[in-house]
Amino acid sequence: MNRWLAALPIEAAVGLYLLVYLPNVILTRLATAGINPQLGRPLTGLEILPASLIVSLVLTYAFIWLSGWYRDAHRVTVGRARVPWPTRWTMLSGAGTALILFTVPLSFTIQNVSIPFIQLLMRGDILIIAPLVDTVFGRRVRWWSWLALAMVMVALLITLFDRGGLRLPPIAAVTVVLYTLGYFLRLFVMTKVSKSGDPASVRAYFVEEKIIALPFAVAVLALLSVLGLGGQSGELRFGFVQVWSDPVIWQIVWIGLTLTVLSVLSIMILLDPRENAYCVPLERAASLIAGVGGAVLMAWLWGQTMPRSSELIGAAILIAAICVLSLAPRLSARSARAEA
Repeated sequence: MNRWLAALPIEAAVGLYLLVYLPNVILTRLATAGINPQLGRPLTGLEILPASLIVSLVLTYAFIWLSGWYRDAHRVTVGRARVPWPTRWTMLSGAGTALILFTVPLSFTIQNVSIPFIQLLMRGDILIIAPLVDTVFGRRVRWWSWLALAMVMVALLITLFDRGGLRLPPIAAVTVVLYTLGYFLRLFVMTKVSKSGDPASVRAYFVEEKIIALPFAVAVLALLSVLGLGGQSGELRFGFVQVWSDPVIWQIVWIGLTLTVLSVLSIMILLDPRENAYCVPLERAASLIAGVGGAVLMAWLWGQTMPRSSELIGAAILIAAICVLSLAPRLSARSARAEA
């Protein structure tokens, strides 16, 4: 499996990422759409978040062990055992990833905010950050990366103009800010310590980041639930205790499984040795297209609200941006060989 993953082209990883993200979006939205028999109302994002993270934690640790990826990570001695342990940099990245783990599932469940719109906002911020991180580390940003970035920004502006501005509820604004902060931390650390193209480095980074991010995310949610801070502590208690006996748990298991697969594919895309302004638009645009596609399928099959025309136009522009990022480097390389 390690050999197969190492040989997987970045475009193939992006395609798989999109295909796995699509059911993740649909399952997450549907889990919070219908009336829950225990509560007599739809579940909130906080009521399914703890269980989905716990399932993903168990599956991720199983993957790390069964794949043998833990052998490439830094390790410390605990008794007679040598266990994986992060460096200070991958620990910082793990904290950023924990923020992303909170915010992505929540973004699918915010009432009166469409999935395509919140996804455009979250992805737009990251695409601004990507070339800035490249510039800080002196990495060259090629013309096709700037073009794709401009196309994504146009898609974002079209949607914002059509909606008459942001007009976000507070929970949505906080979600976008925390998500952006988490991704900035990840990209900064990735570029500093592991964006070399070495498969062993990718495996080590994945292990060290995830052994911190997943337990940290679950622990913070548990602490908020125990302390009873805010009006959402009761929702978190349901998510930690009662949800396991609820029929929705089977959907949550599949959500956790897709999260685990997505985390593997995401690290392969983002740690590709090419510039962040190339890799990040590929990964973010694929997730946005999955969000729009999921919203369209839910409108067709489950009678939910169809995305606005501007959101569909934005998705089409992002598809074009992915084509630019995929084809332009190959055409440029072919032209260079012909001149030589």
